Parts: sequence; C-alpha cells; structure tokens
Amino acid sequence: MGSFTKWLGAGLGFTLGGPIGSIIGYAVGSFVGGFSKEDILREQQMVQSRRGTSNTQSGDFEISLLVLASIVIKADGKVDQRELNFVRTQFVGMYGKERANHAFKLFSGIIKKNISAHQVCGQIRQHMPHASRLQLLHFLFGIAKADEFVSVSEVEEIKKIAGYLNINHHDYESIKAMFYDASDSAYKMLEIPKTATDTEVKKAYRKMAKKYHPDKLQGLGEEHLKGGKEKFLHIQNAYDKIKKDRGM
Repeated sequence: MGSFTKWLGAGLGFTLGGPIGSIIGYAVGSFVGGFSKEDILREQQMVQSRRGTSNTQSGDFEISLLVLASIVIKADGKVDQRELNFVRTQFVGMYGKERANHAFKLFSGIIKKNISAHQVCGQIRQHMPHASRLQLLHFLFGIAKADEFVSVSEVEEIKKIAGYLNINHHDYESIKAMFYDASDSAYKMLEIPKTATDTEVKKAYRKMAKKYHPDKLQGLGEEHLKGGKEKFLHIQNAYDKIKKDRGM
C-alpha cells in the first residue's frame, strides 16, 4: 500500500483538491482496501507544503484522463471491455506496468461514481494549459474508437467536455477528424474548407503544426509526448494528402 500512497502523492498537484479530489477520496475510501480518506488528506497536505496545488503535474494529467475516460466510457450506457483495454494499454505504454496498475486500482472506483463533467472540466480548465487540454481530447476520441464504433452519445459527451474545457469548435473538429476517414478529414484537421487556396493550405499547415507541436507538452513529462507526436503526425499526413491531391 505504501507504493500506492507514494504514486498518489508524488505526481499530484491541483487534482488533490476540488471536485476531482472528492472523486479520488470516494474511489480510494470505497474501493482501495487498507487506505482511507484521511490518508488522502495527509497526502494532500504534504503536496501543498512542497509546492502548492496550482501547478499541473504529470499525475494531474493522469488523474484527469481517468476521470474523463470514465465519463466517455459510460456515455453509451454500457462499459465496453475493449474501451477499458484501450485505456489500460495506453496507460501501460505511457507509465509502465506498476504505475498503470495503481491507476487502474483507482479507476475501478472512479468509474462507479456519477461524475459532473461540468464541475471536473471547470477544475481542469482553471489549471491546465490549452495544449494539454487538446491532448486530453485526443485521448478521449481514442477511447471512443477503441470498440470500433463511435456512438452518437459518446461523440456528444466528448463535444460537451470540449466545450467545458474551452476548446473551440474548430479545434474539436480538427481532433475528431483524426479518427474519421472522411473525404474532408484532411481539411478539417487543418481547420480550413476544401475551397482554400494553396497559399491558405500552406499557412494553415504552419499554424496547426505549431499548435500541435509536441514541445508544448514538455511540462507534462516524457510519458505524455507520444500522444502529442501522434497528433503532430496526423497534421503532417493531412498536409501531405492535400498536396498530393492538388499536385502542389
């Protein structure tokens, strides 16, 4: 249990307080044996004494992913094992097996709680930079696509979450297009219409490449750069496809 306590406190900042802190307290108190809400409070005090709760830590992104993932997974009224497996696989890839196991121990409690997306997104929006919020959205679409069928309810839930996170419509459609093979997907990724001139295409590519550059996620730690690189690659591939189609 000591390693679980260490995992919970070592990388957390703002998520140990507010609505997300309450969710962690519920999950730990109800579903993780030998560990109480008082332990959470002690860990929170230790974290606050070390650095305060305003900074986004690697663990804050991790916990935010778990909380938002639970909302999307339950959006279609059922918990699909393929979606759970996707989350686990992604977490093992990012954090390693031991840390992923700790996360899923907590997730087993989080997913059983009714969560207000509006409240938790408000907390995330207040503390997390825009690039990190875009990365959360990218991960959520990956979960929704994991069972090979994205339901209308899942898309609506992710769209709501995007709004709560102050992610605008163009950025939402850009990331959504990375998971749909439609005729206009490449243009949506670059946030331009099919009628855009070649000059406008080039300008849009430079803008999007800058917005989605993995360097913007450096503060979250190496483990989160993989997803950032995937988004960046999508933008490059979209640009290459448009260039090829137009003979640029």
